[in-house]
Amino acid sequence: MIDHVSLQVNDVPVSTAFYEAVLAPLEIRPGYRDGAAVGFFGPEPGSFWLGPAQRPEDRELHIAFRARSRDEVHAFHRAAVEIGAEVLHAPRVFPEYDANYYAAFIRDPDGHNIEAVCRQAGG
Repeated sequence: MIDHVSLQVNDVPVSTAFYEAVLAPLEIRPGYRDGAAVGFFGPEPGSFWLGPAQRPEDRELHIAFRARSRDEVHAFHRAAVEIGAEVLHAPRVFPEYDANYYAAFIRDPDGHNIEAVCRQAGG
């Protein structure tokens, strides 16, 4: 169901140290750092991300739901369009994440970034 979750935090290094400590027993460790964001990975599919807060007054939550096919990603996008949701990214491959990372991103009514992602190869 959940593919990954991203949290916006006040201090990425402080939060990284905290999560490194509490997630180590679960075999979840940092595996990606780009200066601003840190991605944690474990033995099972999925990831947990920390990034700098974008707005001081609130925080955007990002949740990615795992889709079983690219058709499901398209259906997610169509449903969002039909109900008038803001589309952040229409369905496409995001090669900067992975060669097979096919996703669509929308905003929920509270402004959160909600994604459907399929990691299967295919056209």
